[in-house]
Amino acid sequence: GSLSSVSVAITDFNNDVIPDIVVIHNETNAIGILLGYSKGFLNQIQYSTGTNPAAVGVGYFNNDTQLDMVVGNYVDNTISVRLGYADGSFGNETIIPVGSAPQALVVGDFNNDTHLDIIVANSGDNTISVLLGYGTGSFGSQMTYATGLGPSSIAIGDFNNDTHLDLVIANGFQHANNISVLLGQGDGTFGIVILYAAGNGPWALDVGDFNNDTILDVVVVNSWDSNAGILLGVGDGSFPNQTTYLTGNGPQAVVVGDFNNDGKLDFVVANRGDNSVSVFLGYGDGSFTDQMLYSVGSAPNAIVVGNFSKDAYLDLVVANQGDNDVSLLLGFGNGSFATQTTYSTGLAPNAIAAGDFNNDLLLDVVVGNLDNNSVSVLLHFVGGDLTSETTYASGGGSDLKYVIAGDFNNDTHQDLIVANYGTNNIGVLLGNGTGTFSSQINFTMGPNSHPTSIAADDFNKDGEADLAVANYGTKYIGMLLGNGKGWFTSQIVYGDSMDFAPLVLAAGDFNNDGQAEVAVAYDDSDNVDIFGVFDTGFFSSQKTYPTGRSPWTLAIGDFNNDNQLDIVVINSNDNTISIIFGYGNGSFETGPTYFTTPAPSAVAVGDFNNDSQLDIVVGSLDWNTNIICVYLGYGNGSFAYPLFFYASWGPGAIVVGDFNNDNKLDIIVANFYANNVSVLLGNGEGLFIPPVTYPTGSYPTALAAGDFNNDTLLDIAVANNNDATISVLLGNGNGSFADQVTYPTGIYPFAVAVSDFNNDNRLDIVIPNAGNNSVSLLLGYGNGTFADQITFQVGNSPEALAVGDVNNDNQPDIVVANTGDNTASVLLGLGNGDFREPAVYSTGFLPYFVALADFNNDKRLDMIVVNYRDNRVSILLGYANLAFVKQTTLITGNGSQPKSFAIADFNKDNQLDIAVTNSGTNNMGIFLSYGNGSFALQKTYATGSSPRSIASGDFNNDTILDIVVANSGSDSVSVLFGYSNGSFSNQTTFTTGFESEPYTVAVGHFNKDIFLDIVVVDYGLSNVYVFLGYGNGTFVGESAFTLGFGSSPISLAVADLNNDKQLDFAVVNEGSDNLKILLETC
Repeated sequence: GSLSSVSVAITDFNNDVIPDIVVIHNETNAIGILLGYSKGFLNQIQYSTGTNPAAVGVGYFNNDTQLDMVVGNYVDNTISVRLGYADGSFGNETIIPVGSAPQALVVGDFNNDTHLDIIVANSGDNTISVLLGYGTGSFGSQMTYATGLGPSSIAIGDFNNDTHLDLVIANGFQHANNISVLLGQGDGTFGIVILYAAGNGPWALDVGDFNNDTILDVVVVNSWDSNAGILLGVGDGSFPNQTTYLTGNGPQAVVVGDFNNDGKLDFVVANRGDNSVSVFLGYGDGSFTDQMLYSVGSAPNAIVVGNFSKDAYLDLVVANQGDNDVSLLLGFGNGSFATQTTYSTGLAPNAIAAGDFNNDLLLDVVVGNLDNNSVSVLLHFVGGDLTSETTYASGGGSDLKYVIAGDFNNDTHQDLIVANYGTNNIGVLLGNGTGTFSSQINFTMGPNSHPTSIAADDFNKDGEADLAVANYGTKYIGMLLGNGKGWFTSQIVYGDSMDFAPLVLAAGDFNNDGQAEVAVAYDDSDNVDIFGVFDTGFFSSQKTYPTGRSPWTLAIGDFNNDNQLDIVVINSNDNTISIIFGYGNGSFETGPTYFTTPAPSAVAVGDFNNDSQLDIVVGSLDWNTNIICVYLGYGNGSFAYPLFFYASWGPGAIVVGDFNNDNKLDIIVANFYANNVSVLLGNGEGLFIPPVTYPTGSYPTALAAGDFNNDTLLDIAVANNNDATISVLLGNGNGSFADQVTYPTGIYPFAVAVSDFNNDNRLDIVIPNAGNNSVSLLLGYGNGTFADQITFQVGNSPEALAVGDVNNDNQPDIVVANTGDNTASVLLGLGNGDFREPAVYSTGFLPYFVALADFNNDKRLDMIVVNYRDNRVSILLGYANLAFVKQTTLITGNGSQPKSFAIADFNKDNQLDIAVTNSGTNNMGIFLSYGNGSFALQKTYATGSSPRSIASGDFNNDTILDIVVANSGSDSVSVLFGYSNGSFSNQTTFTTGFESEPYTVAVGHFNKDIFLDIVVVDYGLSNVYVFLGYGNGTFVGESAFTLGFGSSPISLAVADLNNDKQLDFAVVNEGSDNLKILLETC
């Protein structure tokens, strides 16, 4: 045995679905592999390494579906790579030089070429070595980057949400007291190191989203402080603050996982100083319980997690450097663990990894033995003819993942569409009706999208097939709208990326609205989400038009009576107003300019003299100005000389309305320096009586009018910038107002608007708060009072907003101009007082004002923005944009890991139901639909091991649908016969052959006998296997068609590809990265 195991890792080296472990022994300079079986691990197998192996990792370095290993050799300043074989053994090592004293390593694809790379932390020279993989088991020369002092641990994740992998490194020297972050560029290079404070001697770390904000956080163990630090990420790659939790003595390792199955991340720490592990359960808000301690062996210094007992609960494996063994602690799924079971390793195990090394679907273990320069392996143990074949090689690293068939150009020939994971696009192969296809047409899904699944249906109700695409890399569901001619138009994705990477999807109309929805299953998630199609609206790239100097605000109206909207802009630095005439097609022409008051800041339009021509009123923020200017319009786009009317000091905001019910427009002005509003009642001839003033809060900056107490009389709301309030003044209907009532807002409210945001027929108020980057919503009670504010985060320094229905769903939305980051935020209203996450659009420099109007007469609102610094206004035309938005979540059970769907009516109620394979819990789940988009709770039925694919059909001719499931873990298919109430019989199984690993299943009539048959693609044997049905629920395994050694098929489409009325197969082969067409010829 070994005296000092310091590093561990877990994977499945022998493909038996049970974790195996790799442990480094730092006193014997060896690695030990422990292959798992259902009751534990077999005796170890040892392999030599370099001197003092300190770290170990696993991955598919030569892309042959067999796990390989890499070891960091501390004394030799090298890493050793050994390529794995299917029986759990490994080939000769390849030595690659790195930096001084390699202490830790990590495996990942850092340059987005689908080949695994290696990064090594070199504690001796305070660097990392980046070795980019070629996908053949070989690597390029190292590139080095500086770190902090004594890098001892390394983890990866996307810390700044740019879809590129970044690095976080624990700098383990006693007084380093920090961690390093290096942001990845996506091409294998990294930015300069940035240091963030940790505790004393930060020795190891791991990452996860601890507060459920979809941003990765870091947990680091500070060995000299005997605590663990939580550093919550803010999404830009920074980790500003640490919160600590006491651990045992001398913590050396940490791992993250959900150990109590509550959907919130926990972490476990290995305490070298007192021979224990500490378990901290997370609350999901970034905080954790106090530690729970469990005894392990002597000097534990490495730890990994995995499901070693195949019970869907996470277990722990700890490398005990002092006892020369590893401890296995089985988890109960509630955060507690069983007493340890130990397994011998080599001398001084100090690194450990796990995986299925011998392809038996059981996790095995590999251990690095520091003192005898070896690794130990511990294996986990548990008691129709198709004759015409055509291959289409996509090339260029396409990494095909999925295929579907259908007629996408309405020529009655079957076409194929493939998901190209490696090249981030969807490929369309239009069929010629002879079993051949035209050259592939590619439609991009965006950088690093990595599409894995496709579903076709009509998502925009135009009668043509559209596509939904699961983009694994960017965590979005993409939509491509088809034109019925084989061409597709991509829609803009909406909202933030999802918490988990979408793996597979299926389409169907689950709520009977005539428009398809999609069901989505994710990688490493225990639920299924239903996404509906939603018009999010979209604004085109801006087109700008010149104004005067420093435009401040604008108003919209038809000034020349051509029935097209025009614009009046206030230019604050040259004391003018600019008229811009609209052509009605979204374009504009500059018109006349008029001088006005000093520092003009407000404008409104209305017919003040009842001549049916629009007039203009202008106010000013000049501290020495107390007048407003009224320009009477001639109806031809020109205006008379201004008329001047007194208000008070700094009349910087204006609202127009009939406040005394005489059918003549009046004006109310917010006087910035006088802290009041002036009411100027109009006489209908363009003149106004002397003002009456009413007190407001400090520095009133904006006004809005509406009937807040449902008395049919206009009231006003005033935004008070200096004291962070709004004032509500209820109107009496005669031009007078009640005393103000104030409500708190955010910091520095700059604007105000009103609308009914929750559909209760009562006006609500919305305000942008420049001081805390938010929008405040005050819901009205309909009696003139309002609820406390609800805030929504937007961009930096929002100073203006507009309200309108930008996506034509009859719900008011909010558009905010953010002067701090030169953007506009669009918040789509849900009609219940809540809003979707904001979409962001670029504007010009310093957008001081925003408005909405239909400038091109397409019945969609467009956006206009005043850009103060650019001396221009920006026009962004609004368009329809369809996107998938989550509607319903279906729970499939803890550890279920759903992998595929079948959509059909299983209980004969004319509603589409969902059947799902739960690969983690070895069952099939049925969700019966209520026909309104909601579903009954899941009912499960046992299947074989690791069910991977599902299809439905009537196999026993009782007119009721049955289900077939491909079980990749038990080399079989399960048939479950359906009953008319949506329930199913126990499974009947049919073998697919030893180590066949059936991956995809489909049904069809393959031998012309009217009885349904089953076809399976076997990943392990690289063949297509057909079960011919007898029509009574029984089958015979008739034919296996080889696809070529190492083809590794993963997806199958069944269709008549050559119009001979016989079903053919299109197969995606992951191993050979091609699409193979097999035509049925008899």
